[in-house]
Amino acid sequence: MILRRQGRTRDLAHLAYADPGVPDCRGGARYLWWLVSRQPGRSATGALLGSAWMVLMALAPYLLSRAIDDGLAPADRAALARWCAALLGLGVCTAVVGVLRHRTMTRIRMDANFRTVKLVVGQSTRLGAGLSRLTGTGEVVTIGVGDVLTISQSLTVVGPGVGAVVACAVVAGLLLSVSLPLAAVVLLGMPVMVLLVGPPMGRLRGAETEYRERQGVLTARIGDLAGGLRVLNGFGGKGLFADAFRRDSRRLREQGYRVGSVTSWIQALGAGLPTVFLAVVTWLAARLAAQGSLTVGELVSVYGYAAALVAPIGFLVECGHHISRGVVAARRVVRFLALEPPAMDGPAAAVHPPAATTQASTTDGTTDTAAHAPADAPTISAPDAPAISSADAQALSPADAPAEPSALHDPQSGVRVVPGALTALAGARPAESAAVVDRLGRYTGSAATWGGVRLDAIALAQVRERILVADNEADLFAGTLRDLLRGRRDHGEDAVRRAVHAAVADDIVLGLPDGLDSPVDAQGRSLSGGQRQRVRLARALLADPEVLLAVEPTSALDAHTEAAVAARLRAARTGRTTLVTSTSPLVLDRADTVYYLVDGKVAARGSHRELLGTEPGYRALVARDADPDGTRARGSAEHDAEEAVR
Repeated sequence: MILRRQGRTRDLAHLAYADPGVPDCRGGARYLWWLVSRQPGRSATGALLGSAWMVLMALAPYLLSRAIDDGLAPADRAALARWCAALLGLGVCTAVVGVLRHRTMTRIRMDANFRTVKLVVGQSTRLGAGLSRLTGTGEVVTIGVGDVLTISQSLTVVGPGVGAVVACAVVAGLLLSVSLPLAAVVLLGMPVMVLLVGPPMGRLRGAETEYRERQGVLTARIGDLAGGLRVLNGFGGKGLFADAFRRDSRRLREQGYRVGSVTSWIQALGAGLPTVFLAVVTWLAARLAAQGSLTVGELVSVYGYAAALVAPIGFLVECGHHISRGVVAARRVVRFLALEPPAMDGPAAAVHPPAATTQASTTDGTTDTAAHAPADAPTISAPDAPAISSADAQALSPADAPAEPSALHDPQSGVRVVPGALTALAGARPAESAAVVDRLGRYTGSAATWGGVRLDAIALAQVRERILVADNEADLFAGTLRDLLRGRRDHGEDAVRRAVHAAVADDIVLGLPDGLDSPVDAQGRSLSGGQRQRVRLARALLADPEVLLAVEPTSALDAHTEAAVAARLRAARTGRTTLVTSTSPLVLDRADTVYYLVDGKVAARGSHRELLGTEPGYRALVARDADPDGTRARGSAEHDAEEAVR
């Protein structure tokens, strides 16, 4: 018993952690067939056991007819006992085979479930930072919650579905020995029922597809509402979004009614057609018996055969329903698996096309992209890339990153990040500053250079190892605060404390019941907006990259905390290359160089105070409570801020 349990545990572990393989993404039906072909032995066993189970149930009427004709009618007790014993043995065998069939089919469905989940998760990891640009959160959630289960249920056709076809063929063969007309009715009745069920199946596929699309949109809206409820309350937009949600929910409900209507017809046909079929066969058999063409035992057996066909025909209709829904769900999965990360233009991208690139949100930076997928990551079949000759490959091979700290330059905007200095970007449109960071961090294709070498010509792994983009909306994963800050790397207690202090997050640690070991909800929902921002900054500072590109690291903080963060950030990154985007004068005044962006390009550069005096547009953008001459009494404010957060 213990050995069997250990064997089952190993089998489940294999399903959960083994390589899922390369899926066939040419269509929903092809994907379902790929899931079956990935487990040929188990699928063949399921089909064999399903067929045996159905056939054994269909054999009961034959044994019953023999017991009547050979034992009961001539009053032969010995023959009656033998046939009754055979019926008992048949019942036991049917039960045993049924248990084995159910176990095998459960493993087939679990394999399909785990395999699809691993592919979807692997593809989400591979898309990484580009996921939100390519599809909505609701789409991924709908696939993980509903489509995966629908796909696994559709594989029921492998066992009972195949068994139903075999059972119908066996019953037709048995009826040939009784009556040729009855056998013809059975053989011709099957295609007729398929034709009757076909049109509702087509309608269900269309209605189900639209329902799934609406469900994905509504799921995404739920996530948006949950994540931005505080913001919506702040500017009074909760009612507007709630009304939009109600409208979408009403439309989804109406579409669900349409799906339910078609499904009810299919289920009604699944229950009614076998009953009508049973009545027709029984009526014909009764007429033949009245004419003397059938014995009483044969009449009973014909009725039993017809009754035995109720289950196989019902299974066929049910399997058709599951397959129709499974194809719709598989199409959504295939569409998601076919997504490609944003292409990186340049020589390195030519050697390493996007299909080999894996982007992932990590816990030790904000977004991380590996040049190649891990060894156990799933591979998605895609069209063949153009062939590259060995000479071209050698000429286009990725260059090494600069051996020493070097300048980052974005020719599109004119921004140049000097090594070892604190540089700031200030622009009226935050998206333009963020676009510069994306180019300098190589998250979009560009002609940006690092030490005079194009970024897209450098091996991506080296770029990710030394340049960290810290987004102010980066993911925060559920876990303890300590694990959230440390990520994959093992940092000492002192390093964690220094990073927390530099991000002015000491009060967060003190306010939690277990300090750094306190659990934090996913996306930091148990924290305030300002606390989440400081946790993200602490995580980035703890990673201690050679180049840190921080997007709006203080936008959600009050003035006192912001002044302290600006001072401590500069101290923590002394001698390290750092770029921040901000319009806060408290942050900009700490920068060595400030670039003033207009329409995404550098309009002026200099220190904060120089730009205040020479650029009216810059002064209007960043000055909050500035004095008439453009200066600000910072000493007392910063002193008070430091005291407030100590």
